[in-house]
Amino acid sequence: MSDCRLYLLTPPAIPDLDGFAARLEEALEAGDVACLQIRLKPAEDAEIRRVAERLAPIAQARGVAVILNDRPDLVAPLALDGVHVGQGDASYAEARRTVGSNRIVGVTCHDSRHLAMEAAEAGADYVAFGAFFDSPTKQALTRADPEILSIWQETMTTPCVAIGGITPDNAQDLAAAGADFLCVGSGVWDWPQGPGEAVRRLNAAISQGLDRRRA
Repeated sequence: MSDCRLYLLTPPAIPDLDGFAARLEEALEAGDVACLQIRLKPAEDAEIRRVAERLAPIAQARGVAVILNDRPDLVAPLALDGVHVGQGDASYAEARRTVGSNRIVGVTCHDSRHLAMEAAEAGADYVAFGAFFDSPTKQALTRADPEILSIWQETMTTPCVAIGGITPDNAQDLAAAGADFLCVGSGVWDWPQGPGEAVRRLNAAISQGLDRRRA
């Protein structure tokens, strides 16, 4: 039986970097977080560097892996922990060649077990399914059913990430279904009581979901 952990996703733009850094610290101090993905769309290289150089030390000092979206070429220069690639981004093979064998490569697989199996068999460190709910951050091209997490958990060993519109109010069912990680963006940063309270509630929801999964 695997656990389930929280995986944070930055907003697509961070105009007030110092302010966001403080909110990130609040979130990371509030409970267990496994990963932070820096996802800036669109952004010039200089902006990606500016954000990564400010946020990565905050996360890494707390044992949180920092993943960069879509740009395997910047992972090593910025001393990040890995890269996440979508189906329209660099291929898994290209990303792996670029970041090397010791860094994380995750792959978006939408609602497709076929795509996920291909990525897992190629060596991906995790596969991401979604979207499970409507998200204010990104228009979803596909809608995934929680059953895909259960089937994946029963048949494969590569970790799976659930993404898309996840909040403290709907996270429990995805943890119960079999997600190894819940990737949450606006559900943390836009939570009315603040990101720290969102992380606390998400961890509580994960714990309750895992209890259901083990029952």
